[in-house]
Amino acid sequence: MEEKNYYSIPLITMAVITGFVAGVAGSLMGYLVHYLNFTEISPGIILAPWSGGGKGGWAGILLAALLYGLVSIVTALLYYGTLKKRKSFWWGIAYGVVLFLIVFLVLFPLFPGTKSLLKYDINSILTGLSAFILYGVFIGYSISYEYEEFQYLKQLKLKQ
Repeated sequence: MEEKNYYSIPLITMAVITGFVAGVAGSLMGYLVHYLNFTEISPGIILAPWSGGGKGGWAGILLAALLYGLVSIVTALLYYGTLKKRKSFWWGIAYGVVLFLIVFLVLFPLFPGTKSLLKYDINSILTGLSAFILYGVFIGYSISYEYEEFQYLKQLKLKQ
């Protein structure tokens, strides 16, 4: 009987895929909560440094989602490199909070038209924090789960 290979894709590739999916899904969720007026912060803010048309409408949404997907690959690889062995979802929560603080306390000057964190209303702050926590848990739990599963299957293979 032929042995079934459950991990034909390297773990680092899984981390890249996880990061891209998290970035695209997170940005689309961000557009939804912005549209529903839970936050005044639009995910389209990532397009602010570039001038020119095409930032509004569906083209802008798709471009922003792709950019968030690409940026998110970097954050997923950072998690993979530093925290993949952590089993608890609390690490994902902490990662999301740290990312939120970096984006809104350190990186906000890079985006024209943004304000410092405390100048937003409480709904915007809490919605953004919640979204980043969800994002961190998704990346953290997905990468840690795949790592643990890989280790488990590797141990099973060694016992055979």
